[in-house]
Amino acid sequence: MNASHPAALTGESVFRIHWVLGTDQLLAVCHCGAEREFEDPVELWDWLLGHPEGHRTVREEL
Repeated sequence: MNASHPAALTGESVFRIHWVLGTDQLLAVCHCGAEREFEDPVELWDWLLGHPEGHRTVREEL
């Protein structure tokens, strides 16, 4: 059976949140490409919706 998959959403209003397997962490991915891990979902959404303040990639923060 060949299941078709819907196209991935893109654009300036698309945010992605991934659960980091084996942890209590959530990975937030902004439409600009910035990523950051959070334990608190409220802080996660504050960060995503506060764009562009605080938006640096995880690699830039290291």
